[in-house]
Amino acid sequence: MTTQTERSLVLIKPDGFTRGLSGEVLRRIEAKGYTLVALSIFTPDRERLAKHYAEHEGKPFYEPLMELMSGGQVTAAVIEGQRCIEGFRALAGATDPTVALPGTIRGDLGRDWGAKVQANIVHGSDSPESAKREIGIWFPELG
Repeated sequence: MTTQTERSLVLIKPDGFTRGLSGEVLRRIEAKGYTLVALSIFTPDRERLAKHYAEHEGKPFYEPLMELMSGGQVTAAVIEGQRCIEGFRALAGATDPTVALPGTIRGDLGRDWGAKVQANIVHGSDSPESAKREIGIWFPELG
């Protein structure tokens, strides 16, 4: 457990963006007390996504994930705060929105859509090392 200020990448995935949930997700981040450091909306290209999801290349869900993530706009954000990596992941809830607890982003706003890959609204960095790498991919000016 660390008490130092850290940064995390947060992505509101195309399924969340299309449903108009960017404002609600950002509201929850700010209500939690984290600071928005950077914010951008765009459709990611496969090159950026390949860097981001490099550890999953070759896995059965890789191509469906690449299709989902390149299929529309995302809201990309860098947040900052004490233990914000752990805090945002708790705020996001379990990866599977069907079992994510009520009160979490995925528990309140997500569900299983029967797709090849889970459309679960958000991504958050899982460690300080991942955050640094991911922020460098999505916001190179901050890297």
